Amino acid sequence: MSSGELKQGDKRPTVFLSYSRADQDRARVLALALEEAGLQVWWDALIEGGAAFARTIETALAASDAVVVLWSGHSIASDWVLDEAAHGRDMKKLVPLSLDGTEPPLGFRQYQAITLSVAQGRIDEASLQSVLRAVLPLAGREALPRPTSRPVSSKPDASRRGLLIGAGAVAAATALGGLGWQRGWFGSAAVEDSSVAVLPFHNLSGDPGQAYFSDGLSEEVRATLARNQRLKVMAQASSGKFRESKAGAVDIASQLGVAFLLDGSVRWAGDSVRVAADLIDGRTGFSRWTQIFERNIDDVFAVQREIAATVASALAARVVAPGTATDERAASGGTDNVAAFDAFLRGRALYELSTDEASERGALKLFDAAIALDPEYAAAHAARSRSLTTLANQYATVAQHAAMYDQAVVAAQRAVALAPEFADAYSTLAFVLFQGRLDARAARPPFEKSAVLGAGEATVQARWAQYCARTGRVREADEAIARALARDRLNPLLHRAAGAIHYAARRYAESIPPVRKALEMNPGLSRAHASIADALVNLGRLDEARTEYRAEPVTDFQLAGLAIVEHRSNKLAAARTALDRLVAELGDTVLYQQAQVLAQWGEVDDAMLRLLKARAAGDSGLIYARNDPFLDPLRGDPRMRALLDGIGFEV
Repeated sequence: MSSGELKQGDKRPTVFLSYSRADQDRARVLALALEEAGLQVWWDALIEGGAAFARTIETALAASDAVVVLWSGHSIASDWVLDEAAHGRDMKKLVPLSLDGTEPPLGFRQYQAITLSVAQGRIDEASLQSVLRAVLPLAGREALPRPTSRPVSSKPDASRRGLLIGAGAVAAATALGGLGWQRGWFGSAAVEDSSVAVLPFHNLSGDPGQAYFSDGLSEEVRATLARNQRLKVMAQASSGKFRESKAGAVDIASQLGVAFLLDGSVRWAGDSVRVAADLIDGRTGFSRWTQIFERNIDDVFAVQREIAATVASALAARVVAPGTATDERAASGGTDNVAAFDAFLRGRALYELSTDEASERGALKLFDAAIALDPEYAAAHAARSRSLTTLANQYATVAQHAAMYDQAVVAAQRAVALAPEFADAYSTLAFVLFQGRLDARAARPPFEKSAVLGAGEATVQARWAQYCARTGRVREADEAIARALARDRLNPLLHRAAGAIHYAARRYAESIPPVRKALEMNPGLSRAHASIADALVNLGRLDEARTEYRAEPVTDFQLAGLAIVEHRSNKLAAARTALDRLVAELGDTVLYQQAQVLAQWGEVDDAMLRLLKARAAGDSGLIYARNDPFLDPLRGDPRMRALLDGIGFEV
C-alpha cells in the first residue's frame, strides 16, 4: 500500500460540492461516485441561489480539503456558487469542473476546468479519475483511496458497502424506474418471490453518534414493510448481521434466504435529512430501483412511508394487501413529532445494547421523554412497558416486582388503546401479563390478536410461539416459530427458542440441534448450554449433561442443573454443595430453581413449599411450570394443580 492510500480508520478526504440547483441530478451522480471512491462529500440539495450565506456552509467550506465547483450555463449566474467558488479559490482548494463546456466566469479562468461527462446517470470513468487526481493532492494524498467502481447496474454482486453508493449513479432515471416497477416492465420475479431484507442504513452524517438514527430509520422502514402480509420481510437481527459485511449482494441474499435487499444511507445535517434507498435483486446483484429523498427533518416520516410504499409496490401486487392496516399510525404506533421520534430511537438503541442497569434505566428515561413530547406515541408506550419488565426481571428486588409490572401493564394497555392495529403493542401487553403478572388466561387474547396482526413480524411470532409452548398448544407453537425463523434465520435467540419449544413438547433429542446452532452463532449465549443439558438429563446422558452445565455462564441455571445431575449420578455431596451455593448466592430470587432441584431429589413437600413461595413473590420462572419435566414428581399434589389453575394453565 502506498503512502497516499487510505487505511481503515484514516480520516477520509472531504469534498465540498458547489452547484446550481438546475444541475442537481448531475451533482448527485458526482457526489455518489466520489463517496464510492472513499471521499466524504458535503453538499446541500436544499439550498436555493440567493439564500443567505449560512454559518454552517461557511464552516463546511473551511473544513473541506477540496471545493469542487460545477460550472455550467446555470451556475455562472448563481451568486451562491460564485461565493462558494471564491472561498475555495481564496483557500487554494478550488477544483473547477465544466458540465456543458461553459467557461468559468471572470476571476476563475486561471484555473483549468476539468470536463465532466455525465450521461444516463453515469460518469465517464476517465473524467472521474481526473477529478480524483485533482482532489486527492489537496488532502495530502498521492494515490487513489481505492479503485473506483461502476454503478451496481453494471457490476453484479457488489459488496455490502457498495450496494447503495454504486446504485446511486442511476438516480437520474428514478422516476422511470419506479413507474417500470409498477407496470411490471422488469419481469414477474418480484411478484413470484416477494421476500426482502432491509439492511442497516449507512450513517453518512460524519458523526458516529448519529448511527442510532440511521439504524432506527431502517428498522422503521422494515417494520412498515412487514405489516404488508403479502411480503416476507427478514427481521432486524438477521439483517443486522451484514452491517459491515464485505460480502456481495448475491451472497448476502442467499444467506438470508431472500430475493431482494433494500440498502440505504442517511445524512442528517442541521434541519435537513437526505435518505437514499436502493433495492437490489439478490439473484443477480443488479440494482432494480433507486431513490434519493432530500427533505426537511420534519418530513422524515413521509420519507419513511414513501420508501416502504414504493418498495412494497415493487415487490407485491399492491401496497395495501388483505389484512394490512390502512391507518398507518394505528398499525405502526408511530409519531409525527421529530423530537419524540429521535428520543425513541435513542432509547431503543440503548435498550438493545442491554449492557447493565444504567443503560436499561437510560433507555427508560428516553422512552419517557418521547412520551412527554408525544403522549399518543404508542410505540414509545410499548417500549416503556418492555423496559420496565426488563428492569423488574433483572435488577429489581422481589418487593419491587408487583409495582413495576403494574406500570408495565398500564404502559402496554395505553399502547393498545392508542394504536389498535399495532401488533407489537398487543404482544408486549400479553408478554407482561404472562411473565410479569403470571396470568396465562389474561395473556391469551392479546397474544392471539398479536399473532394475526403481526403475521410478518418475527419477534411477535416468537413471543406467541413460546406462549403456546408453555400452555400446551404444541401445533401452534411449531407453526409460529417456523414463521419467525423464516424471517430471522440468523438470530441465535430464535434458534434457542426453537429448542425450548421442542423441549416443552418433551421432544428432548429434537431440542438439542437448534440450540447447538444458536451457540455456533453466538458461543457466549446465555441459557443455551443449560438448555442442552436439561435435554441430556432427560435422555439419561448424565456425563454429557454435566459438561454442558459446567459450560453455562448463568449461575442459577448452572448450579440448579449440577444439583440435579449430580444427585442422579448418586454424587450426593456434590449435589448438596451445588444447591447450598444456589441458595446462599441467589436466595429467594431463584425459588423456582430451588423447587426444581428438590422435586428431583424426591423432597416433594419442601419443593412444593418453595413453589408456593415463588408464586407469592411473582417468580417469572413459573411460566415453565405446566410442562417442566423437572417438576413431574409434584404433578399428583393437589397444591400443584391449584397452583397451575391459579396461573391460568389448562391441565
